[in-house]
Amino acid sequence: MRVLVTGASGFIGSALCDALLARGDTVVGLSRDPQRARSTNPSVIWHAWEPTLERPPAAAFENVHGVVNLEGEKINQRWSDDAKRRIMESRRKGTHNLIAAIAGLERKPAVLVSQSAIGFYGDRGEAMVDESAESGEGYDAEVAREWEAAAREAEGAGVRLVIVRTGHVLDPSGGLLGELLTPFKLGLGGPIAGGRQYMSWVHIDDEIGILLWALDNEKVSGTVNSTAPNPVTNREFSQAIGLALNRPASMPVPGFALDLKFGREFGQVLRGGQRVLPRRALDLGYEFRYSDIDSALKSLL
Repeated sequence: MRVLVTGASGFIGSALCDALLARGDTVVGLSRDPQRARSTNPSVIWHAWEPTLERPPAAAFENVHGVVNLEGEKINQRWSDDAKRRIMESRRKGTHNLIAAIAGLERKPAVLVSQSAIGFYGDRGEAMVDESAESGEGYDAEVAREWEAAAREAEGAGVRLVIVRTGHVLDPSGGLLGELLTPFKLGLGGPIAGGRQYMSWVHIDDEIGILLWALDNEKVSGTVNSTAPNPVTNREFSQAIGLALNRPASMPVPGFALDLKFGREFGQVLRGGQRVLPRRALDLGYEFRYSDIDSALKSLL
């Protein structure tokens, strides 16, 4: 199979490219800096693309069976007005430009797997939510709604669409776990802002597994949560990291520290959480490799 991946140089995109190549697929990557990307992964066929400014080149889609869209400015940063604009437009305009290119092709890909995020649900406290839940409030929920609305333009082009709402992807090389490793290794880790907020997580192997499963299976369409079946509180998550590293995990991080690093608006998001269940993935037959946090972190650390 020939698969085109946007956001292919990020830690999730890079892992996905490796998995596709390992099973014998041909991988086409889109990058703002294809020369640099080529030096990192020369096995991928790279094309240049500025997501918010242009459509991807038609040559990138030649003989492509499926597209996985992971493009998006990182959200874990201080939300200045300029950062919020970049976060939103990289997803909304980037996805719109991607699908406009697909719609104009004479031979279209059969499937588009487009990433979203569980931020769609907003802060839900202890309530359990699945794919049937409505969108929540806040900027992160707004971004996810706009991202998904842009992705749904693919349905009008006759392409099977799967929207994957991803939780915290656990991988030592990036994301939340990558940021937390240093303080926890130093014995300075602990629960954030009280630790009662729920965290819906997914092992990197299952994140890649769900993306491949959605790509390959014609019965899968619509929205799918990519989160392990057993979400945990931030306190439980902190304790599990400490256990995996054999380090103490009792150094609390006060809420104001989040505001100092990320600003008040994103700090409030980090105080909240979602208790998300992957109901459709389970109902459609996806089998998680890592369902509990202790085994997931043991395998990673």
